[in-house]
Amino acid sequence: MTTAQLDAAPRGEVEHVLPLPHDPGAVSAVRRRIRTVLIDWNLAADTAEDVLLVVSELVTNAIVHALPPATLTLSRTAPDGCGAVRVEVTDRGPAAPTALSAAALDPDECGRGLAIVTALAARCGARADSGGTIRWAELHCDRG
Repeated sequence: MTTAQLDAAPRGEVEHVLPLPHDPGAVSAVRRRIRTVLIDWNLAADTAEDVLLVVSELVTNAIVHALPPATLTLSRTAPDGCGAVRVEVTDRGPAAPTALSAAALDPDECGRGLAIVTALAARCGARADSGGTIRWAELHCDRG
């Protein structure tokens, strides 16, 4: 999927499914597309920012630490109101460790993403099956 395709968000839908390019540079394009969806859903600005941060963390986690392909699913539980927004990222499971040792990673740059998701989400979790791993988070929301 190209950046132009990522930027073309359909309007008015309750669920969006987005294949994720296996490229760390794609995270900003994914955020732009999801921002458009959240605006269309008329979410309160603070809720939209929290959802965008959760999307960024889960997408980055899949791109950096998992095998492709990965898919983002964004849905809302109450299309007439809001209720909750669910962010779900599916990937093919953990990638083999790279040549970088844990000591070579900057602790200021890595390791806090899932803690951020946990702090922002009303509920979150992960499950593995034969097809890979699904990480998800639900955030309560208000309309803007």
